[in-house]
Amino acid sequence: MRAHDLETLLALEEIKRLKAAYCRYLDTKQWQRLRALFADGTVFEGFGSAPTGSNADQFVAGITARLTDAVTIHHCHMPEIEFTAPGRARGVWAMMDLVELGGGRSPKEAPGRRGFHGLGHYEEEYRRDDGVWRFCFLRLTRLRIDPLPLDHPLPRTDLLPHSPDWLRG
Repeated sequence: MRAHDLETLLALEEIKRLKAAYCRYLDTKQWQRLRALFADGTVFEGFGSAPTGSNADQFVAGITARLTDAVTIHHCHMPEIEFTAPGRARGVWAMMDLVELGGGRSPKEAPGRRGFHGLGHYEEEYRRDDGVWRFCFLRLTRLRIDPLPLDHPLPRTDLLPHSPDWLRG
């Protein structure tokens, strides 16, 4: 295997880990760690928690305000990643999410309902700064949204919680 091929494979794995951390930090409400995944100047499009054109701080503030009391599950899979220049890449990820808002709130994606199950894609750009891959653009596109009825069963709250520092040993 050539050194360039090995570098490409390692970069692909780093980008996959970046996306995995994004989903985990979002679902486990680790807002400061989530913010650290975004490069300066990151722009967001298509998210219900922040208007199109938002920067990373606006996005995280919107996510925090909207989802702190919500149950969310984000799964991303089948990545297609292309390198566009040294230290730059673009990706598309198939995604599924479940969003159940608390406190009687209704999501704008499903007015009058308790939440939704969504399907779509993330379209992203990544930049390597100081040896670390970070997001520099995120777009969420939707193929389908299925509203959760108001009588959807409430989530269990007696489950074993996550361990925020599990990977740090």
